[in-house]
This record gives sequence, C-alpha cells and structure tokens, in this order.
Amino acid sequence: MAVENNGTAAARAEGHSAIFSVLRQLLKPYESELAIRTDKPGNCYLETRSSSMNGRRMFFAGAKIKKNYVSFYLPALYMFPDLSDRISPSLKKTMQGQACFNFTTANPDWFEELGRLTQAGYQKLKSEMLL
Repeated sequence: MAVENNGTAAARAEGHSAIFSVLRQLLKPYESELAIRTDKPGNCYLETRSSSMNGRRMFFAGAKIKKNYVSFYLPALYMFPDLSDRISPSLKKTMQGQACFNFTTANPDWFEELGRLTQAGYQKLKSEMLL
C-alpha cells in the first residue's frame, strides 16, 4: 500500500477542490430551471423539476470529488449520442464511459468545452420536452 506524505495529499485535495469549483460554476446557470438534488462541498447534482417517463426526476448533470480525481457527469451525452460528436480528442481522453469525465488537472479549454456541451445538452432536453 502506497503512503503519501501530507504535502502531496494536501496539494491534491487543493487541486481537486479548485477543479470542483470550476465544474460547479458550469452548473450554476441551470439552477433556476432545474432542481438541486445535492449541493454540498465536493458534490453537486442537478435534476429535472418534474418526473420523466419512468415517474422519477431525471438526472441532468453533476460534479463530485472522488479520491483520485473529480468527476463531471452529463447524461445527455448518453441520451443523445450526436452530442458526443462535438467532443474534442483532448477532452475525450478524460472520458470514463459515455457520459462521465474524470479530471486530475485543470485545463481551461476542457472546462470551456464542457460548458458548451452542458448548454447543448440542456437545449436538447428542452427541445425534446424532457425538462
């Protein structure tokens, strides 16, 4: 089992916190239209205000600090595969599965692109009357 010194763990935690803050800001514009399911340090989750086809609210997007990375979830990418065609090769390298991005470092270009993808996902859900 690897042991980290406190400086490395503290630096990683600080970096993860900074990444989470940027990702959290990407979700802010949608708070008035969506319901905030969770909003606490290191974990934010937005969902639709009304029930979807299965009778439950639909998960819109979220960000969460994990042990070794910070995740950003955007299910619209799974629901509407054409949105995935817009993902740059650089950002695609951070993907885990079809709708999750894992970050260990901050890259402003990635976050700008995620902002555009989040907006596109929101608009697609709205046009399909799923919000």
